[in-house]
Amino acid sequence: MDFTTGGRLEVRITPDDVGKRVSVRLITGEREPAPTFTDVVGVLTSWTEGSLCITRRTGEAVRIAESSLVAGKVVPAAPARRRGPAATAPELDRVSARAWPPLVSEPLGEWTLRASGGFTRRANSVLPLGDPGMALDEALRRVTDWYAARELTAYIQVSTGAEGTQELLAAELETRGWTREVSARIRIAALAPIGDLDVDTSAVTLSSRLDDAWLARYQRSSGEPSPEARTVLSGGPSVWFATVPGQEGDAPAAIGRCVVDGRWAGFTAVEVAPERRRQGLAKAVMTALARKALDEGASAAYLQVETDNDGAHALYEGMGFTVHHSYHHWRPSGHDVR
Repeated sequence: MDFTTGGRLEVRITPDDVGKRVSVRLITGEREPAPTFTDVVGVLTSWTEGSLCITRRTGEAVRIAESSLVAGKVVPAAPARRRGPAATAPELDRVSARAWPPLVSEPLGEWTLRASGGFTRRANSVLPLGDPGMALDEALRRVTDWYAARELTAYIQVSTGAEGTQELLAAELETRGWTREVSARIRIAALAPIGDLDVDTSAVTLSSRLDDAWLARYQRSSGEPSPEARTVLSGGPSVWFATVPGQEGDAPAAIGRCVVDGRWAGFTAVEVAPERRRQGLAKAVMTALARKALDEGASAAYLQVETDNDGAHALYEGMGFTVHHSYHHWRPSGHDVR
């Protein structure tokens, strides 16, 4: 990356560039015969008292001493389009929220507070797309009070890594002692290639109704599924459940869920019995659901995978899904997780 003008390294950023995407080079140590450097790219989230903070697309905050900077410049926002369909982060965050609807929601300015009796963080967290309509400290007080009234931990779902994401909010939460946990990546792909996979889908059955057999394989339903779980899973514009039967009397060998919303098909809860893995069942479920979504007019696909789920990332990478952006759940430090 070129940081030079007339062959000289230059620092071309200032504290006025907070909130912009930047690339910097900093000195990391002295080695003979020359010093060593490293580059950092991300959103400049603060620059105070001789220290910078840059938030990478993964959500990692990197703190840099101003004295170590040897070069820096503002760079274009990370392009939203890769090999998959064009999309903005707010669009994907909104469509994925509609595919996992809460039981209760309430606006706070342009933020949305969501609660579902504690069933998943996604359905029990704030979606902060825009301005809460008040000072941040007051908004956070309202948030914690709202969740406390429902005997829930307050979570805020914060996206990073694309144009229109919330790196500045993440930095503000960190300075106020909030803790980041459970990060995930949103991946996108064109839908038609998934539906066109040469995969045997004859064992996959599709239904628009959630049944007990499907829930018997769903990993978040240990014991009797809660009413909240059933309601969230059944919600969305057009919901389809895929099942591959297991042996007689056993839970299904594989399941999946897809929500069709305009051009988007959102895949969730793709699970395979441990003893049936590496037999192509996940691809069969995805392909059958993709074909149904194509029939309903969808053309683009997305899914959300927790960052540390390496096996799922490898599977979806092989099916053409690329990372669009990440999101993270932040909670106030010291609050019990319910």
